[in-house]
Amino acid sequence: MKVFVIVPAAGLGTRMAPPSHSKSRKKALTKQFKELGGVPILVHTLRRFAAAPEVYEIVVALRHDEIADFRAQLETQYPEILDKRLQMVEGGEHRQDSVGNALARTMADAEDIVLVHDAVRPFVASEIIANVIAAAHKHGAAIAGWPAVDTVKQVERTADGALIKATIPRASVVMAQTPQGFRYGLLKKAFDDAIADGFLGTDESSLIERSGLPVVVVMGSPRNIKITTPADMQLAEFYLKHEDENKS
Repeated sequence: MKVFVIVPAAGLGTRMAPPSHSKSRKKALTKQFKELGGVPILVHTLRRFAAAPEVYEIVVALRHDEIADFRAQLETQYPEILDKRLQMVEGGEHRQDSVGNALARTMADAEDIVLVHDAVRPFVASEIIANVIAAAHKHGAAIAGWPAVDTVKQVERTADGALIKATIPRASVVMAQTPQGFRYGLLKKAFDDAIADGFLGTDESSLIERSGLPVVVVMGSPRNIKITTPADMQLAEFYLKHEDENKS
């Protein structure tokens, strides 16, 4: 069994941009290339998987005009990441398109495991990676998740705003994280079916769920954050600082 990792990194990250960004003519860095401790967030993320002994190959989906520059940066500054059979493919308009393009490049067998991980989730622990791999190998599909802390409300959107329809018990809710892991054969069929039906899911798990197959949840971590807003960036800087202090 081989383990392949797909990292969709072709998004624009508009929620990370300051309010005045839309009026600026200067092209801003997309969020995955913003620096955290002097290193691009995407590099932090890739290092986690490059260091995982279970991982055989990594495929990153990028915007076409970012591929050459990023490859050159890895070759000169972070060659250890390239050693993990790293490939780069052109991403698409949506996450599903990017993952699909990467999946098409992946030379995996039906029983091999494919992990999909957010480019801007750089603090995933090696234990979470290993647990998702093990669960996907055993059950066919697994994701990292974290129990909901806040009370969750189901709402109906109206012209006047959102109206609460029900309170959902927190015990029955988890906040989905990544990596999400699947047997290649199951994930490929789910993607093919989605394309045939014109279905666009919010994550890879939603495509598997749509097929009627069970998806197991393994314990994630509150530190396994997705950096989406400037506030997330501040929290990430805090985590990185304390992580470095613990290493010293």
